[in-house]
This record gives sequence, structure tokens and C-alpha cells, in this order.
Amino acid sequence: MVQMRAVSEVKSEYDAEQPVIEAIRAGDRFAFDEFVRRQGSWVRGVVFGVLGNSDRLDDVCQQVWTAVWEQASRLKDSARWRPWLYSLARNAAVDAGRSQTRRRKLARAIAETPNVITCVASAGPDVQAAERRSMVFDAVQGLPPLYREPFVLRHLAGWNYQQISEVMGLPLDTVETRLVRARRLLRSALEGKV
Repeated sequence: MVQMRAVSEVKSEYDAEQPVIEAIRAGDRFAFDEFVRRQGSWVRGVVFGVLGNSDRLDDVCQQVWTAVWEQASRLKDSARWRPWLYSLARNAAVDAGRSQTRRRKLARAIAETPNVITCVASAGPDVQAAERRSMVFDAVQGLPPLYREPFVLRHLAGWNYQQISEVMGLPLDTVETRLVRARRLLRSALEGKV
């Protein structure tokens, strides 16, 4: 008897949220705010369960709620809101975890690479190789993340433009532009030092 009651409570929760979902699909901001209030802790639990830590929890949850607002009109059956919301939350958390892992690997690659980029070496005063590597390393670290990530993938990991484009989800032209800008920034930062 207790188990039957629990199933009916879950069903009533689904039924109670259907009109809210329909209102969100119609663009009702107040319904959206109410939905966030009601389901916020559940979404946080899903995200936390995938990430395993709370460092980026708020950021990822914000991404989920943005996706809900932007994609609500695509939900074909408002009665299936929970699997849809779970999918959005889980995918956002998985993406955040991959991004975090990729950043750690890149940082490790930079730190462990003894011979850093020759493409930025300019004809300047000849300094000790260790000092030069240190200056270049500092300059690479100083690049904005927007440029640093493709630069490291290209020049430290040895990836080609197509591979960088695929893994970062960017058009090939954008990768090329970011690499050109990264090199310019590095040359500027190292001018007169290397």
C-alpha cells in the first residue's frame, strides 16, 4: 500500500508540472521561475552526481536552466519533462567534466614540456635555454584561454588544425585565426626578451 502511494505521488508530480511546462513553452517567465524553484535541487543533484564535486556546480546548473529556457519549445511531449530535463542536466555536467579534464591535461602538458615552441623564438639576445623556456612558458600561460588552448594543442600536443577544430567544436577558420592571434600575442610578450 505504501509503495502504491509513492507511485501515485510521483505521477501527481508529473501531472502538476505539465501545465507549468506548457506555460514555459509559451514563453511564460513566471512559470519558468516557478519550475526552477521546484526542480532546482533535483537538477543540482543530477549535476553533482555526474561531476562528483561542487566546484562548478552553480555554473553548470545555470547552463542547464538556460538550455531549458532556450529549448523548451522543442519538447514535444510535456508529460516527458523529467527525462528531458535529466538529459539536459546530465549532458551539461558531462561536458563540464570533459572540459575540466581537458584543461588539466593541457596544463600538465605545458608544465611537463621541456622544449617549448620554436615558432615564437625571435632573433634577440642569446640567453640560457632554461631561461628562454621559462619566459616562453610564462608568456603561454599569460595568453587568454581563448587562444591558449588551441595554441597548446597545436604546438605542444602536435595536433593539426582539423583535429583542433573537431575537439573544440570550432570552424577551421576560427582555429586558424586564434592560432595566428596567439602567435602575435606571444611575439609581442616576448619581444626583446628572447
